[in-house]
Amino acid sequence: VQLQAFGGGLVQAGGSLRLSCAASGGTFSSYHMGWFRQAPGKEREFVAAIHWSYGRIYYSDSVKGRFTISRDNAKNTVYLQMNSLKPEDTAVYYCASTPYSNPTLPQSYDYWGQGTLVTVSS
Repeated sequence: VQLQAFGGGLVQAGGSLRLSCAASGGTFSSYHMGWFRQAPGKEREFVAAIHWSYGRIYYSDSVKGRFTISRDNAKNTVYLQMNSLKPEDTAVYYCASTPYSNPTLPQSYDYWGQGTLVTVSS
């Protein structure tokens, strides 16, 4: 299984970015796909997750109402649309996949992408 995350960059506060995570090498129909982030000196934290088939969605409280997770089954790609970005959203963002429950916990995930840096300037 390979996960490739891209779409990060530098944006001003209040701006938007869309991250993409392309998945390959496996069958993901029964998986959750998640986005996590890790800021310098901090632990990796959950951002959002979606079940590939059922579409059930989870968000952290810190991004609810600003970020939207979605998937394109035909392209095996999961997206994270990030609006109203804040400086505290600055982090390396990772996508990950898990066949297990508890999609908000990083320890549930067995495959991780390489991360893409998002920097929000004030």
